[in-house]
Amino acid sequence: MNEKMKKTAPSIDEWLREVKKDPEALQEGMFLVHNGIVRQTPKAKVRQGVDDGSLIQGMMFSYDAEKVEAAITETRKMDGIFHVKVWLNEGHLELGDDIMYVLIGGDIRPHVVDALQFLVETIKTTCVIETEIRG
Repeated sequence: MNEKMKKTAPSIDEWLREVKKDPEALQEGMFLVHNGIVRQTPKAKVRQGVDDGSLIQGMMFSYDAEKVEAAITETRKMDGIFHVKVWLNEGHLELGDDIMYVLIGGDIRPHVVDALQFLVETIKTTCVIETEIRG
């Protein structure tokens, strides 16, 4: 497992300032930001309703950078999408720590919502390793 230290989260305000300077931003009508964080409730309880009574104390988190880049590339090919930014943390994360930030900029709401859903789902299911630390 990746033993690196967690990273400092980006400034979403800075990300937005940066992408709005790009001439392609003139075609965009919407930006969406996803911020995934470490929660106390186990994934199995939230997703499958399986409650073994345990709580999460933190997690070990790592990712495959090449797979993340491939997912970003695929997202940029989607209709109406002009900007895609991703930041992923790594290492030992504590409750409340940021796991990821994803920013999508596009022309209309349905395109941006679809792109955000696609990218976050792809990252979570094919690019990362999350190991919950139970207390």
